[in-house]
Amino acid sequence: MPQLDTSTWPIIILSMILTLFIMLQLKTLKLVFPLNPAPKNMTTQKYNNPWEMKWTKIYSPLSLPLQS
Repeated sequence: MPQLDTSTWPIIILSMILTLFIMLQLKTLKLVFPLNPAPKNMTTQKYNNPWEMKWTKIYSPLSLPLQS
């Protein structure tokens, strides 16, 4: 049974890692990031709802008296 020649494995693994690193660097070079990101001005608008002016009481089903 012939033996597997593993003498070239370190060279192949190192060249693969180097190739992946170079490809990753080339991919990230194409990305464009904003230089100075400015915070957005978040202004909330107040809407007048008719039910906000009234006092309402909400009954949950568990707080109602038992009916027999």
